[in-house]
Amino acid sequence: MSENGEEDSTAHTRRPRSRLYDYMDDTHAGPDVDARTDVDTEVPVPAGELPPRAPEDPEAAAVRARFAELLAEFRRTPLLVPLGDGPGPVEERGMLTADWNGVRFILVFSDEQALARYARERGAFAREWTYQTVLGARLLDVAVPAAGVPCGVALDCADGPDGMVFPPVRGIVPDEAALDLGTGDEA
Repeated sequence: MSENGEEDSTAHTRRPRSRLYDYMDDTHAGPDVDARTDVDTEVPVPAGELPPRAPEDPEAAAVRARFAELLAEFRRTPLLVPLGDGPGPVEERGMLTADWNGVRFILVFSDEQALARYARERGAFAREWTYQTVLGARLLDVAVPAAGVPCGVALDCADGPDGMVFPPVRGIVPDEAALDLGTGDEA
């Protein structure tokens, strides 16, 4: 609204964009493309089309390319997936998970040493750890959607900055399991 109480035709509401979008390609239209406008000229852009993109910062392009390489490497790597330590036979135990800010993460490890570091950090070094070996792609494409709740994958979580988190967002997990799709109610 303007100062005199009339509606200002140049004002519009923008939802903040997740920084994770910076790591993804623009092959998919975002959730609210119906009313997109070109920011520089304020000309409406037809639904389903993205406005022209400004030249990309070479540093951002390098970060995006590096993340794409890491994701591809993760998808083709066999990983150790510990099973929960609940009672009952091994076949009935689920994958070891941790919840953080309303998102469940499947805890996976690159090798037995990484799992041992996690066990030591948890004070459970003496416990027998049962695990399965699963490809990263199968975790992201099958296990994450099957969780039934917002779910991602945490790799080598006891290794601090050397670990990696794959959150449930478009481009990492299947669209039906991604939190960044829809009207924003689920994000």
